[in-house]
Amino acid sequence: MNASSRLVRPANPLRVINPHPSKHLPILLPCLYPRRTGVMDYFRPRKKPNVLDPLSPDFLKRKAAAPSQASQAPPQQGDLAPTSIFTQGEEKQAPSQFQSDKSRSSARDPTIIAAALDPNPESRRRWQRRQIIRDVRNRGALTKAQKIARTERESLCKSHFYLTSVKKLMPLARQVAGKPIEDAIIQMRFSKKRVAKDVRKHLEYARDEAIVKRGMGLGSVIPEANTVVKVDEGIESTEGKGEQDQQWPGMVVEDKKGKRRYVADKTSMYVDEAWVGRGKYGRDYDFRARGRTNILRPPTTSITIRLKEEATRIRLMAEREQKRQRKNVWVALPDRPITAQR
Repeated sequence: MNASSRLVRPANPLRVINPHPSKHLPILLPCLYPRRTGVMDYFRPRKKPNVLDPLSPDFLKRKAAAPSQASQAPPQQGDLAPTSIFTQGEEKQAPSQFQSDKSRSSARDPTIIAAALDPNPESRRRWQRRQIIRDVRNRGALTKAQKIARTERESLCKSHFYLTSVKKLMPLARQVAGKPIEDAIIQMRFSKKRVAKDVRKHLEYARDEAIVKRGMGLGSVIPEANTVVKVDEGIESTEGKGEQDQQWPGMVVEDKKGKRRYVADKTSMYVDEAWVGRGKYGRDYDFRARGRTNILRPPTTSITIRLKEEATRIRLMAEREQKRQRKNVWVALPDRPITAQR
């Protein structure tokens, strides 16, 4: 072994050998070259990507040649339509050329609007024909249900499914049925049942929904709702003639169960009906000894609330009283002719 080989051998440990090429820094950087997928791609020259270093002179030249945002035209700002109701207190300006072109290009097409508002015109015509035939047969007279629907309000609200059974939820539904909405909420507030908390939240939601959607319970806000109008006899009912408005004094109302309550506002709400509905059964597991498992089927139940105003209860009480007065007095031996004796 010569001297040159002895000098070269100790230099082997000085070479840097990367045992893990995947951890090398350049490998982690994104690949800027297109991937070769075919055999002939290895014989074609690679195209350099159009990516420049922000500090390179070529990038600075392109940036200087590009138009700046300040030199570009300012964007067009929109405005209200000339016929908008929000421009009543403001001076209406003449529409610009840009707005007129935009309005001309985006004009509403009646056929498109009809497709959304009247998707099936033939069915609509048949339904209107049936309604006209029914009105002609009845000579324009409304049924009792139609008169009640036009003069009285009601709201129906169904809850989502609670994790409880019908047997546990039905007593709470019986407890709130027939009570004013505020009394029903108080009953659920102090109830010891676990599901009473969910029923109380549903009662509050049903009350708010009835106020917003149906306009119920607004007698304390709108005094005209509790106003009684009387017309003098022999005088035509015209504006300011023969009309005497007075506030409704309130009355004692008897429900169908015979319980009496004093009602000061005939627009106040009460729970007319409350019923429950069985939902789908869930799935749960009960792990037992020796690796055994029991499958549990927890039930779900919903509750539905129907709210009405006290004016409905007043009408029902008057109907029961009229029926009671029309009923004949019962006697043990009625006075009738004898026809079946010899």
